[in-house]
Parts: sequence; structure tokens; C-alpha cells
Amino acid sequence: MIIYPAIDIKAGRCVRLYQGQMNKVTIYSEYPVEVAKRWENAGAKYIHVVDLDGAVAGEPKNLVALEQIIKNIGVPVQFGGGVRGMLTVKRLFDLGISRVVVGTALINNPVMLAEACAVYSGKIAVGLDVKNGHIAIKGWEEETEINAIDVIKELEKLGVSRIIYTDILVDGTMRGPNIKGIKEIAKKTNIPLIASGGISGIKDVKDIKKLKSLGVEGMIIGKALYSGAFTLEKAIKVVENNAG
Repeated sequence: MIIYPAIDIKAGRCVRLYQGQMNKVTIYSEYPVEVAKRWENAGAKYIHVVDLDGAVAGEPKNLVALEQIIKNIGVPVQFGGGVRGMLTVKRLFDLGISRVVVGTALINNPVMLAEACAVYSGKIAVGLDVKNGHIAIKGWEEETEINAIDVIKELEKLGVSRIIYTDILVDGTMRGPNIKGIKEIAKKTNIPLIASGGISGIKDVKDIKKLKSLGVEGMIIGKALYSGAFTLEKAIKVVENNAG
């Protein structure tokens, strides 16, 4: 199982949001590249980067910071935030991104998502951002009436490589992950699942690790690492220890 330390970028800075609210921001670093180096040095095998400004604007807005991260670390990066067209997808892969995460386009431009999956086979993930069971888009600012469960089978047909499931109501709250929701999504699909949102302690890491048999292959951790609730080294040790 893979631990993905999260780097959320807003106005060039490394931040965390509370429940995805853009006006509830905590700034953790002026230099995201330094944070990426720290996670790599701590043993990260993959890093999760989100362009918060891009998610709202509809196109990436922090590519300078992203490029600095890619050039200065040796581990793969998955990136999401404002990926709404094929030109953006190509540009990101040209920069050196290993996996591109599509969110809003899942609802607003499924044709583009299908094309991206076909052209970049195995390298396109979908961010399934869920609030009260429904998919949220545009940087979580718009909640749709579409039930997350209803789109799962369509994603399998498209050839999506990963689903990143985030429960918005627990994201950034340190209240613990929505284990029930993670299980529900995992049981409905054969696509590997990455869980995100609410992880607050090592017990949460262990609880998600137990879902590996359901197809949960990793978890994204943000605020818990930045606040010092536990170290990345500790989390990695937990998921790599077969004894749990």
C-alpha cells in the first residue's frame, strides 16, 4: 500500500483547506518544492499535488511550482486541479507528471476523459470528490445531484487507472476517514482505489490498510503530516509492515 503525502498549492504556496473551503486556508510553506523534498527524504514513493487555484479556474495556475517539484525530486508525482482538456493533459505529461487526475471533466467533459484514457493508457486517474454521497466539482464549489456509486461502472468502461475517493466533509478536519464510504466505493469497482480525507492518526492509517483486500491500494495524507500528528516515516512503516 502506498502513502501519498499531499501538497496542495494555492497562490504558489503549500496550504491545507478545511472541508475544501477556499476561505479556510492554513499556509504551511511558501516553497512547495521544499515540502516535496522533505517528503521524498522521509521515504515517499509517490507525491500527490493539487492546484487549488486551477481547480476553481478550470486550468492549472501553479505550473511554475509544479515544475520546480518535478525537477527537484526523483519520485513520481500525480497531479490534479484544472485538468479540463487534452491540451492540458499533454502539457502535464510533457512536464514530467506520472499520473494526471481528472475531476470536473468526469461530469462536464466525459468525451475528453475517454480520449485521455485511450491516449495515456494507465496514466489517468479520476478524482471522485464526494459530499453527502454526491459528486462535487469545480474545486468542490459545486455539488451535483449525481450519486458517486452511479458513475463507478462507467469509469471501468473508460479505462480509468485509479479512483481517488475523497469525502469532502472530513477532508482537512482531522476527524477520521469515512471508512464506510471507502468500503462502499471499493466494493463497487475493480479499479484500484486511493482513499483521501480525514486521516488524523496512525489508527486511521491502520484502518485503511485493512481495506487492501477490497482493492484500496493507497491513501493520501495531508493535514495530519503537516500538523505533526505523526510522521510520514511512521505511516510508511505501518503500511509496509505485514503484521500491521
